[in-house]
Amino acid sequence: MAIIRVMKSNAFRLRATLAAIVVALAACSASDPPDPTIGWSPDRLYAEAKDEMSMANYTRAIELLEKLESRYPFGRWAQQAQIEIAWAHYKDGERASALAAIDRFIRLHPEHSAMDYALYLKGLINFNEQQGILAWLGSQDLAERDLQAAREAFDTFKDLVTRYPESKYTPDAEARMSYLLNSMARGEMLIARYYLQRGAYVAAANRAQSVIRQYQQAPAVEDALAILVHAYDKLGIDDLRDDSKRVLDRNFPESEALAQVLADDDRRWWQVWR
Repeated sequence: MAIIRVMKSNAFRLRATLAAIVVALAACSASDPPDPTIGWSPDRLYAEAKDEMSMANYTRAIELLEKLESRYPFGRWAQQAQIEIAWAHYKDGERASALAAIDRFIRLHPEHSAMDYALYLKGLINFNEQQGILAWLGSQDLAERDLQAAREAFDTFKDLVTRYPESKYTPDAEARMSYLLNSMARGEMLIARYYLQRGAYVAAANRAQSVIRQYQQAPAVEDALAILVHAYDKLGIDDLRDDSKRVLDRNFPESEALAQVLADDDRRWWQVWR
């Protein structure tokens, strides 16, 4: 009898548990509308996602692409979805999410036939970020800014150009590398001038030296040499000042950069005195 009572008790608890599950499922089904994409083919999911992107509905496009990847996790559909997700985040201005998505694709598919495009897209993501940095450098303490996004964009484009010299994306990558080189040099010079204006001559000289060392073909080298001459003069390091002046005169015989630096410094001291 005891065994029968236990069995009846267990059966009762089982029925109660099942009833609770049914009620919960019913509640969920009542509150959550059915997914209209259930049963869609991969072609339709992808086509709908592309349509959403063409209308700049990037959030909806990403949702569809994530469904595509989760339902077809192996093969070309998942790979294409991963790339398109990165692109959609990029177009939506979500840089961190775009980088995470494209880095994931690069990590998972290092030999993919679209690797040149993946590298190009990663470069673009950082390229646009560095444009934003340079656009508002003047609105923030320059000593607190760096040019990390520009460097990452340059390195990625360089990887693309080196690995895929025949890629259709390579010419544009090379043009952007040239632009980035000048941009990074200009950014370093903005910081060097920031230090110079505050009398931080050692820091200014160090920044100018880095421009000369890293960006030898950039127009900013002329200004860097002028800052070196002035900074070393203020520091009383006459031999380095004279060496820098000789290099400046030899490479830029008609340069007015030093005169501009001296004029800027005179204005700074006049403002301080006032």
